[in-house]
Amino acid sequence: MAAMAAGQPQSAGNTGSVIGVVTDPQDALIPGAKIRVNAEAGTLRQEKTNESGAFAIANLPTGTPLRVTVSAEGFGDWTSDPIQLADGQVMDLKSIKLIVSAVMSSVAAATPEQVAVQQVDFAEKQRLFGILPNFYVTYDTRFVPLSPALKVRLALRTSTDAATFLGVGFLAGINQASDVAPHYQQGALGYAKRFGAAYASTVTDIAFGSAIYPILFRQDPRYFYKGTGTKKSRMLHAITAPFVAKGDNGRWQPNISSVGGDFTASAIRTLYYPKEDQGPSLILKTALQITGIREVNCLLQEFVWRKLTTNSNQPHHHKVRNLPAQGQ
Repeated sequence: MAAMAAGQPQSAGNTGSVIGVVTDPQDALIPGAKIRVNAEAGTLRQEKTNESGAFAIANLPTGTPLRVTVSAEGFGDWTSDPIQLADGQVMDLKSIKLIVSAVMSSVAAATPEQVAVQQVDFAEKQRLFGILPNFYVTYDTRFVPLSPALKVRLALRTSTDAATFLGVGFLAGINQASDVAPHYQQGALGYAKRFGAAYASTVTDIAFGSAIYPILFRQDPRYFYKGTGTKKSRMLHAITAPFVAKGDNGRWQPNISSVGGDFTASAIRTLYYPKEDQGPSLILKTALQITGIREVNCLLQEFVWRKLTTNSNQPHHHKVRNLPAQGQ
């Protein structure tokens, strides 16, 4: 991409451009892949990737929804979400991964429920640095709702993961050493209380924010990796994620589950604290801290964590037969 950038087409007037690189799931470049840019009226442009698997398509109309479709022999098609170009914009679609047609065929015959199970199966293999669970992000851009059972499954899997216990123990040790609130006594008993309170509050947050409320309000608790578009659009997508969720109907809506989970966990966790560390101000402060941490994590999910997460190269844009239309 760096070599191509110097010679990439420059758009002018009411036109824009799209660029990208096409690879297989093992990141091997795919030259000669067919690139089609479609609008409501039909196909606007067709190109092929060069010997480096890269493509650049210029002079595309702005202000109208476009879809980019990529196909190659032996692979299933990849189709982007609708994109709209601004005047003079060069949109980098980054690395587009095609999956082999045999995998595509098996997915094509799946029901929405089966695809949801497959997505959770993939998610449970995702680990940051190969250690820490990174189960609540999906890189599959085809949305299918999670059943209540799958929401509970993810929450239980995260709560009981060995890395969760280790992480809580590590943070409890740091708080013990720095003697910050909650103000337990020093020594083994104080550390045990810190660990118990920290783990109980962690489980409470996961239970309410990722299972109970998402089931009650029919919302999806996952972060939906964007990965394409301008840095500004991706940043906006990330920082609003704690406040905007996808409903089980596929439409974006206020994220009652996440915000409600943070405040519920903050309120309940004070029950484990000494009396001097209780009160409404602490509940509000703790809830805002949790939400702030969630925002930072979403930014890292969008720009950093994927590169450091094992098993994150799951199939994209599954062509699932008989899927109900989902709102964006």
